[in-house]
This record gives sequence, structure tokens and C-alpha cells, in this order.
Amino acid sequence: MNFEFSADELAFRDEVRAFLDERLTERLREGARATPTVFAEPDISREWQQILNEKGWLGYNWPREYGGTGWSPVQRYIFEKECALADAPELPVLSLKLLAPVLWTFGTPEQKAHYLPRILSGEDYWCQGFSEPGSGSDLASLKTRAVRDGDRYIVNGQKIWTTHAHFADHIFCLVRTDSAVKPQAGISFLLIDMNQPGVQVRKIRGLAGDYEVNEVFLEDAVAPVHDLVGDEGQGWTIAKFLLENERGGSCHAPRLLADLARIRAAAGSEPSGINGALDHDPTFLGRIGRIELDALSLEMIELRILAEVAQGRPPGPQTSVVKLLASNVRQHVDALAMGSYGYAGLQMCDERPLYGNDVPEPIRCRPAQVAPAAYLNGRAWTIFGGSNEIQRTIIAKTVLGL
Repeated sequence: MNFEFSADELAFRDEVRAFLDERLTERLREGARATPTVFAEPDISREWQQILNEKGWLGYNWPREYGGTGWSPVQRYIFEKECALADAPELPVLSLKLLAPVLWTFGTPEQKAHYLPRILSGEDYWCQGFSEPGSGSDLASLKTRAVRDGDRYIVNGQKIWTTHAHFADHIFCLVRTDSAVKPQAGISFLLIDMNQPGVQVRKIRGLAGDYEVNEVFLEDAVAPVHDLVGDEGQGWTIAKFLLENERGGSCHAPRLLADLARIRAAAGSEPSGINGALDHDPTFLGRIGRIELDALSLEMIELRILAEVAQGRPPGPQTSVVKLLASNVRQHVDALAMGSYGYAGLQMCDERPLYGNDVPEPIRCRPAQVAPAAYLNGRAWTIFGGSNEIQRTIIAKTVLGL
């Protein structure tokens, strides 16, 4: 592999930097820095989405024929890295990076024509209905049932840990359409409008005081048959395709390295408690050095996967390696940040968002106020999207052939 950027790629990087300098406002940067969860609050993520859509850069990982940029994998990596370094808010990943590839791969021409433009414009805000009580990592055991009734499905069941369902107006669901076959073969992928009496959302308060995940109750909810993606019984195949995109559809290393750079910079003014600033403490320097090496190793793996994607190969099961490593490094980064601020890293603030005029004044600085919430929320990294144990099993079976 050649890890040097070409002249054209360097020119593209400079173009991205110039655009970010011009259009990424300080309000959006401040909001992103003060976001302690994986998902940005809709006010900043949707504003950033609109800015990118006007520029024509929102679908940066989309094919050109569906409204995307048609960028190469290297260009996508450069864009994500520069956005991370510039403190850009996270975008609505559930629609842009998970549902959209499903639609252009498995959807009908009518589904593509209707939903893809609405995802780009932000007219539809999606959430993902996969996990259920008792059916989290073992998705094949899901019980939410969709029964066909003429030209519609009647859906009954419950979903849980549904991120941003309290903001969403649509949900893409795994539902059981056939109980007479083996569990995986009876699952289908269905799009459901949440603005109907049969869909109820109840917010779940997280450990850090956030309201990010929810329970979704489906009681005689209705979905037209034309909102079935793929064929009945194809949901398991579609779900595996989607989860590969979830685990390897973004580059995690750039944001991890950007966060580490901010921690290192802050350490120049944080006391070590021994003698001088924290960035002179050899124990701290050893910790941050080890984590940086892990993040750089992750970056090399992500670049290798990008190189394979550039050759026309799918991300494949090696994305489980990315998910496993990224989850562990993220938790190490969050723990390091919290510990770097000493007693100021123990403050807990229930207000959300942690930016704007209404948030309480922090002890010492805003990053110290955000750190404990980020640390607590970060404990979920080794669970969501497939737990560490699930990822190790996938790696053992499909990557190592054990």
C-alpha cells in the first residue's frame, strides 16, 4: 500500500479545509466538542447536514447516480479526517450510512426515488428498530411480528435501545414475517412511518443523564407492502449487509486521534499533582502514548479496508476488527480525558445539551464538564452494534477461520 497522498488528493484536502474554515461555524464546533454521546443533538447535526447538502457533499459515501459525490475511498477518508480535526458535528448516520446503502442495494426503483432524496434533504429523520428485550446481540430471536393483510402489514412488538426514536418520524425495522422456518429465514426488513397511533415511544434515561435511546411499542402499526425492502425472509441478509456498513462504514481513528490531540494540549495547563503540568508526568505520557499507538494501528487497518473497497471489494467481516478495536480505544480515550481533569472530571451535569446559553457554568472548563458524561456513555461502545464478544466470535469464524 502507498500511504502517501497524491497531488490531486492533497489539493482535495486543501479544498475541504477551506470549505470547513468558511462554513463550519464556531457554534457548530462548540456543540460538537460538547457532545458526550455518539449522536449529535439534532439542532447541530441537521444544520450541518443542510450546509453539506447545499454544497453537494452530504452524500460523500454515496454513488453519484443517487445524489452522492462519487468520491473515492481515499477522498472519503480525507473528508472524514478533516471534519474530525475541525470539530464538525456527527451527521445522522442511521439514514445516511446505514439505511441509504440498503435502499440503493436492495430497494425498488420507487423506494430509491422516494426515500433517498428525502434522506439527503433531511425531510425524513430515521431510527433503527433492531434490538428487542431479550433479543439484542441475538437478533435472530426477535419477536416483533408483521402479518400481511392485503396491501399492508400489521406490526406488533417492541423495540428497545432505539437511538433518537424520540426525534424520528420513520423507523426501519427487522420484523418476523414467518415463524414456520428457521429463525433467520423468517425475518424481513420493513420501513414504518412513526406518525401513526400504533407507534408509541418512551424515552430511556441513560447513566450520564442523557435521553438518547428509547423503547418503541408497535401495536397494530401499519406499513404498506411497498415499504418492504427486498423480499419476505431476506431481512437477515440485509441486516448483515447493514451491520458491515455500521461497523466499517466510517473511519473511527481520525476522531480518536483528534480527541487525543486535545487531551494532550489540555495537559499542558492541567496540574499533575506531583510537580508541574500533567504533560510532564511520565505516567500520563506513557498512557497517552500507548493509546495513540492503538489509534494509529486502527487507522492503518481502516486504510487497508479502504484500499480493498477502492478495488471493488466489500468491507467484509474484517469490519468486526475495526468495531472491536475502535470500541476499546474509545473507552481508553474517554477514561484518559476524565482522569486528566482531576476533581473537575467528576462533575455531573444533567442538563442537555452541554452547549449554548442555558448550560450551567462548568468547574474549571467545558471539556472537564463533558468528560464524565462522555466516559459513562462510552461504556456502551463495547455493547452496541454487536458486543465485543460477538465481534470476537465473528473474527474467529470468518476472518481467522477457526
